[in-house]
Amino acid sequence: MKQILLITDGCSNVGESPVMAAAHALQDGITVNVIGVVDYGTIGELGSREIEDIAKAGGGLSRIVGTPQLAQTMQMMTRKTVVQTIQQAVNKEVKKILGDGSLEDLPPAKRSQVVTVVDELSETAPLRLALLIDASASMKPKLAAVEDAIRDLALSLEAREGVSEISVFHFPGTTGEPAVLDMDWSTNVSDIRALFGRIRMKGATPTGPAIFKVLEHFRYGTLNEHQVRFAAHSDDGEGMPGGYVV
Repeated sequence: MKQILLITDGCSNVGESPVMAAAHALQDGITVNVIGVVDYGTIGELGSREIEDIAKAGGGLSRIVGTPQLAQTMQMMTRKTVVQTIQQAVNKEVKKILGDGSLEDLPPAKRSQVVTVVDELSETAPLRLALLIDASASMKPKLAAVEDAIRDLALSLEAREGVSEISVFHFPGTTGEPAVLDMDWSTNVSDIRALFGRIRMKGATPTGPAIFKVLEHFRYGTLNEHQVRFAAHSDDGEGMPGGYVV
């Protein structure tokens, strides 16, 4: 199972539509969940609608939360999406057997067996989760909460029986790239600790192009030659990624 978890606090303003990018992810069998993070006030109607639309197009869930609820929300969404993915696969198999029937049409004993299988698979099926973090300037006060939440999520995934791998990206990049790979696929929670001191907050929010970059990583296992693990180079400008239109 494959998931993208996007953590943001506002609207995209550069490049392709993030809703279109999420739809491409779903076509590739990747679910996109979105968490909108607020401290005071709201993300705004436009931002809230975009968050909901991205998750809907990506077959996932969306929530808008304050930083105190972030860790719990990330864990809930990740696990709930795993269960939903398995349930969808089971329902397809049931339909092959029953035609137009559904799980509810099975005898109680058989239905109970299917539910048990879904529960077991939720804990044992392999999972790849790519975290995509909005590193625009407005997210800077929330970064510590994001860091703590990701560590808690990694610890909770370690408790699963199945293999759970996490990779971490932030956007925008520091050299004109829409996203940077901070940590490649790993099952080791300690790998996360060195991440956040290296992220440089910037102004633009190329959410759509960033999602497409993560899709490349799912497909090919690596980004282009300019991306390195724990990106070591940064610039201090606010610049907007080249080659994209607002």
